[in-house]
Amino acid sequence: MPFTLATWNINSVRLRESLVLKLLQEEGPDVLCLQECKSPVEKIPMEGFRALGYGHMVARGQKGYNGVAILSRLPLEDVGEMDFADLGHARHVAARLENGVTIHNFYVPAGGDVPDRAVNEKFGQKLDYLTDMRDWFHSERPGKSILVGDLNIAPREDDVWSHKQLLKVVSHTPIEVAHLGETQDAGGWIDITRKDIPDGQLYSWWSYRARDWDAADKGRRLDHVWATSDIANSGHGSRILRAARGWEKPSDHAPVIADFDL
Repeated sequence: MPFTLATWNINSVRLRESLVLKLLQEEGPDVLCLQECKSPVEKIPMEGFRALGYGHMVARGQKGYNGVAILSRLPLEDVGEMDFADLGHARHVAARLENGVTIHNFYVPAGGDVPDRAVNEKFGQKLDYLTDMRDWFHSERPGKSILVGDLNIAPREDDVWSHKQLLKVVSHTPIEVAHLGETQDAGGWIDITRKDIPDGQLYSWWSYRARDWDAADKGRRLDHVWATSDIANSGHGSRILRAARGWEKPSDHAPVIADFDL
């Protein structure tokens, strides 16, 4: 069963409903995973999504922050969520397609501004969250699964605009990269985006602080599509929809898209 999957930190699904509709209309992914929905589940604007054929949703929500949702044209089975690091946040949800593929949608904590857990509680929470993810994948090795989301880490040197200048900046510090690598290894996950696009600078996030984000191009690849090794070869056609960062009142993230033949 071939299908297209997209992941996007939407930074408020209600505020940017029109952008979600635009993506669904123009790109037509079969499955769209959203992060930072900032909405209770019952207030996610499903009417417009249903009108475009996206009648299935599995989601976890919170008022005003966090929140993850999986929209689909294909039937979905809700297979639960995990509260890593015991934060009580809506940061993970999983759903299973009829072909048996499980999709994990994650929103890993950003980690604050200072990469030192001794003075920044949020950075410690981020590391603990990744550690719990790693331990879960060790204890329950995933199979026939896809993991997507805003993981808030740009792991490779060419996933950021300047490796040297960002080594002490949260999202690219060596300790975060190491934690993410351990999490990836624990689940036998393959980075589908980099499997398809192995070389060159690649970004999915550009700060709102830049006056001209496009010209400055100081981006980071914080959003990821992974698959377990048993199905990774079915993934192809990866792309990042950079143009979406320039849409009216955009999210600071761009959608990441991949095709799967399963």
